[in-house]
Amino acid sequence: MGYQQGLSGLAGASNALDVIGNNIANANTVGFKSSTAQFADMYANSVATSVNTQIGIGTALNSVEQNFGQGTINTTSSSLDVAINGNGFFQMSNNGVTTYSRDGTFQRDKNGYIIDSQGRNLMGYAANGAGVINTAQTVPLQAPTNNIAPTATTKITGQFNLNSQDTVPAKTPFSATDNTTYNYSTSIQVYDSLGGSQAVNMYFVKSAAGTWETYAGVQGGATTDLGTVTFNSSGAIQSTTTGNPATPTASLGQFQFTVPNTDGSATPQGLTLDLTGTTQYGGKDGVNNLAQDGYASGTLTTYTIGTDGKLTGNYSNGQTAVLGQIALANFNNPNGLVNLGGNQYAESAASGVPQVSAPGSTNHGTLQGSALENSNVDLTSQLVNLITAQRNYQANAQTIKTQQTVDQTLINL
Repeated sequence: MGYQQGLSGLAGASNALDVIGNNIANANTVGFKSSTAQFADMYANSVATSVNTQIGIGTALNSVEQNFGQGTINTTSSSLDVAINGNGFFQMSNNGVTTYSRDGTFQRDKNGYIIDSQGRNLMGYAANGAGVINTAQTVPLQAPTNNIAPTATTKITGQFNLNSQDTVPAKTPFSATDNTTYNYSTSIQVYDSLGGSQAVNMYFVKSAAGTWETYAGVQGGATTDLGTVTFNSSGAIQSTTTGNPATPTASLGQFQFTVPNTDGSATPQGLTLDLTGTTQYGGKDGVNNLAQDGYASGTLTTYTIGTDGKLTGNYSNGQTAVLGQIALANFNNPNGLVNLGGNQYAESAASGVPQVSAPGSTNHGTLQGSALENSNVDLTSQLVNLITAQRNYQANAQTIKTQQTVDQTLINL
């Protein structure tokens, strides 16, 4: 009788409408993956039934398959938002219970751990104080806000041009407070072990053709005669010597000296002045490059997440530090995952075990910071599917109505 077929068709069309409606409802859900209802026909089982005379008894929902295709990616203003571009899932932990998600909407809790809206921890690889990633195991990622420690200056790098046409100063001896006793001077801020800063002044005095005496010292303090720089006829450094009698420096173009500190930091502070690349050409005295390798303590200003998942802290002193790395989990059969709702999936025997690795490695996708992956629901196709499912429902209802008419005819005989 047509009732069974019609009823199964109504149930199937209703299931399809449920799936389509769920897709449409989640068209704006971050990281949502659309689903498709898959059906299979049914036949009555009978040993005596001829294969050529089998009549189907309807349809049944076979499976609901998810489309794990890529959703579009939109940028956001949150530095901890992150989108997956390609394969993989974020690994989340809730009191030891592991789930997987494509929703990259994250924030920090009161302890600095990166969590989702439900308080689940984002898992990844920890970094030590030097920024070295430990990939041995995944742990809850933490984004601390404490200050970055200062680093004392050990080296000043200066590339200058000393005018070959300068004259030897008429006044002698050299005095840092008398600018008529030197040809050129400049200064740079250096940092001690506590992050305190002070200016180191450098002075250059022409003593003969192609020969310059170099001095350095802190602002307002005593200066040190570092030694002599001699240039060749091409304007490049030929030799650097120190002391009396003159002794070649350990490295060409480099002078060693110390400066005192008075703020409780390590003192005296050893410094190297590296003049490699300094020239003596017939142009104005001046600096082409001047830098030092220390920095003060800094406060955290922003985070950035790289394509490889590395979480980097950016600090007010211009420094950066790697704080950890987000890990991704991939599965041989993503459709085997159990959908838990709330944008979360669970591993199952059908999905296979998670393959956890850094973004961008093997078959794992890459990440985009300050961005979120949109739902991959195509509303246009879903609305067309909705019309089709509605027509299917109406057609199956018509089957039941027709069977009812047939039965009424028999009753009226």
